[in-house]
Amino acid sequence: MEAYLDLLKLILPEMLVEHFDLVKSEQLEGKLKLYFEERNVVPQEFKTRQLVSKGFHNEVIIQD
Repeated sequence: MEAYLDLLKLILPEMLVEHFDLVKSEQLEGKLKLYFEERNVVPQEFKTRQLVSKGFHNEVIIQD
């Protein structure tokens, strides 16, 4: 399972791969669609603070 993460790090920003999980992929009409969900992990620098979730933003499409 780790092998696909190494491949994704080569073609996508590493930040995306580190902070999001790949939950689905589709190949349609010669296009590859990858679906990610943000991980519910508090960054180390904010571990001592009380965080309040404000929800999520709308879906974003990145084309390259």
